Amino acid sequence: MFSFQDTLHNRKKHLNGVQHQRSKKAWLDNFRDAAAILQEERSKQPCRKFQQTGQCVFGPSCRYSHLSEKDMKALEQQIEDERWQKADPEHDKASPRPSVDEWLSRREKNRAAVMVGSDLKAEEEKGAESSDVPAFLLSVPDLPPSLLPSQHGGWRGTIHNDWA
Repeated sequence: MFSFQDTLHNRKKHLNGVQHQRSKKAWLDNFRDAAAILQEERSKQPCRKFQQTGQCVFGPSCRYSHLSEKDMKALEQQIEDERWQKADPEHDKASPRPSVDEWLSRREKNRAAVMVGSDLKAEEEKGAESSDVPAFLLSVPDLPPSLLPSQHGGWRGTIHNDWA
């Protein structure tokens, strides 16, 4: 739902606006690789307010770094792990991360089984142990509500008193 009349002029004005550009940058920053994040954070000075209180009024748009030394080391380790995985793809076969394609095919098979009328109890048990959305997608901060898994009771189980 838009907070403005959806005309070509207003849409262009909104898309070029500061708030939209900041939101777009924040969303796209979620998908940057670890090396780019580490390089950018190393070039910044630490945010004193964030170090003292653990909070900063500027949030992700702060021009100072909010990463601690521990976070920097974790990023360095992640980069090193990615390098090893690229150099030797056979090395990490013991615990492969499921691809989105695998998840989509498994999801389609499950939905087809439900449509055919297979055992719904087994389907519910399987759904209880694993979310409908891959775990690595749920780790993305500020995931839009349309991409979050639905609640167990569905939409009817949700009461929205603040919609009035």
